[in-house]
Amino acid sequence: MLDQQTSLISPELIASAQNYSEYREMIDQLLAESKTTGINHSESYIDYTKMNVQRMNRWDKTAKISLELEKIVGSISSPQVWLVITEAWCGDAAQSIPFIAKLAELNPLIKLRFVMRDENPELMDAYLTEGARSIPILIGLSGELSKELFVWGPKPEFLKNRLKAYKIDPQNITPNEFSDGTHLWYARDRNKALAEELTPLIAATT
Repeated sequence: MLDQQTSLISPELIASAQNYSEYREMIDQLLAESKTTGINHSESYIDYTKMNVQRMNRWDKTAKISLELEKIVGSISSPQVWLVITEAWCGDAAQSIPFIAKLAELNPLIKLRFVMRDENPELMDAYLTEGARSIPILIGLSGELSKELFVWGPKPEFLKNRLKAYKIDPQNITPNEFSDGTHLWYARDRNKALAEELTPLIAATT
């Protein structure tokens, strides 16, 4: 897959991308200016972003990594770049990114970087989900960016299937109710599904 994307994920892109601390600081600064990432700075998107900061703060403190997954990440012996395509207003991103950041911290050979979807449309269009620009997308790459190691996103399989079913038959559930149910699922799951899906992907790179 990366053969077509090599020019899109360049050393220059990675050099200009943000690390986790920079990503979080950018969001805080934008909120201080009543803005968010992307082109939509509506009140609802600002509210989404504020809620996402609270979610990320909570997961920064509470997310736990199993000994198995910690061992697998620690066994990575060659440099890797983990590139996340995201936006500050994205609820799924806020639920997953802190866990991904904790994983990356376990091994100094992993360089975790963030780029914004709307600023990189060509890259985003290379990683569509059933034709949609769904985020977050985590792309694992070899350190020199020559090989794509894995791709995950934009949410755990259970939620992907739940969304497909909702689009077919909403069953009188409003979009807001559906969204509330999604975030309740994340709170109850506590990153277990994300860990289960990432484990074999990362293990295959060691």
